[in-house]
Formats: sequence, C-alpha cells, structure tokens
Amino acid sequence: MKLGLVTYNLAKDWDVPTIIAMCEKAGFEGVELRTGHAHGVEVSLSPAQRAEVRRRFADSRVALAGLGSAFEYDAVDPAVVRQNIEGTKAYVNLAADVGAPGVKVRPNRLHEKEGVPKAKTLEQIGLALRECGQYAADAGVEIRLEVHGHETCLLPNIRAILDAADHDNVFVCWNSNLEDRDADGSIDANYGLVRGRIRLAHITELADERYPWRRLFALLAADGYKGFTLAEIGQPSLEPERFLRYYRALWLAYQPE
Repeated sequence: MKLGLVTYNLAKDWDVPTIIAMCEKAGFEGVELRTGHAHGVEVSLSPAQRAEVRRRFADSRVALAGLGSAFEYDAVDPAVVRQNIEGTKAYVNLAADVGAPGVKVRPNRLHEKEGVPKAKTLEQIGLALRECGQYAADAGVEIRLEVHGHETCLLPNIRAILDAADHDNVFVCWNSNLEDRDADGSIDANYGLVRGRIRLAHITELADERYPWRRLFALLAADGYKGFTLAEIGQPSLEPERFLRYYRALWLAYQPE
C-alpha cells in the first residue's frame, strides 16, 4: 500500500505546484484533491487548464489519487438528489480529463425524523450510486463511497447501500472512524462487511491510540491492497513539511512485517 495526502485540511491553502513539491519532499506518493480548496481543480476549468493539471502530475513523482467531492444522495427532495447525481457526472468528466482514477462521494444522513424509513434512504442512495457508477465506468473512473455521516457511517448501512447499488464500479473509501470498532475495540467484523470493495482509505491522527491502526494496515495488506492510505488531517500545521515527515515515519512503523 502507499501513503498519500488528502488536501483536507493540511493542504487546503496550497496550489497544485505546492502540493506536488511538499509531497515529493516528504515522501508522500499521491494526493486526493478535495473540492473547494486552493488547488482550484474544479469543474469550471477549461480543457486547456485540465490538460495542464494532468501534465503537472504526470511529470512529477506524485500521483493524483482521486478527486474528493461532497456529493450526497440522501435528500428527501428528488430534485436535490438529481442535482447531486448530475453534479457527480460533471465531476467524473473532470476526473477523466485530469487523470484522476476515482471520485469520492458520500452518504450523509438518514431522514427517519421526517418519516422516511432508514431502508428507503439507504436504497435511494444505492440506486443513485448505481447510475453514477455506470456513468463513471464508461469514463474509466471509479466511484468511491466514503464511510461518512452520523448514522450512515455505520458499516452495516454502507453494506446495505452497496447491495442496493449492485454495481461493480461502486467502491468504498474507508474512513477510519471510531465507529468502525465493536464493543471490544476490534474493526475486524465491520471491515469484513466491505472486504474486497475498498479502493481508497482515509487515515487520520496516527497518534490516536483509540483506533487500531496496526490492525487496519494488517487487514489491508492481507487482502493484497495496493492502493492509497491518505492522511486526512483536520488542522493545518505551522510546520507542514516536518509534520508530514513525522507522519510518514509513524505510518512506516505501523506497517506489517
């Protein structure tokens, strides 16, 4: 597996050349560009600008691991769901143009308080993902569902969404939430619910011993995972290069033998 970075939030104020330079200096092999950040890789880019982004990464030692969107499909209003589906498709086109292999999307919430059964919302999300997954497959781009949201982050709910999507181009972005753990602190059972479907993993504060980092990396390695584990750090650092170097050292120390 490989170590990379999510621009949220450590690199939120960096442009693409700075992102590439900092990752190269610190030994990070890839980056997921989160929408709304200073890198400016958005659907508003012209064809020439998209080609330039693609060239910059191709000419570097840093891979564009993916694009991180905030599209979600749980809304009660069908028009809002449709807006998010069409927004996802536009983002898929951007990913294809800039050379990103995947687009991260998310579930966000349930609407039981509004009278919508949980199962209906999970199915709705899954059906939206099926449409997005097919569109993205035609463009050679993966759809990666982040394990996200107050209740939608629970792995049985993610599994239900995947089952409703029923599409081989809809994958999981593991998000390293504390909710992944069972009562004994193990992530094994929940990991097993999405085993073989993980195409990206977000990792957070490796110094937080509440999360079983070593076990996560062992599970990924046992499955032959060759993808990215991306550092998603909530707060910028006053010494970002130094922080990244220490982060990489700890990540290496946690890797299985």
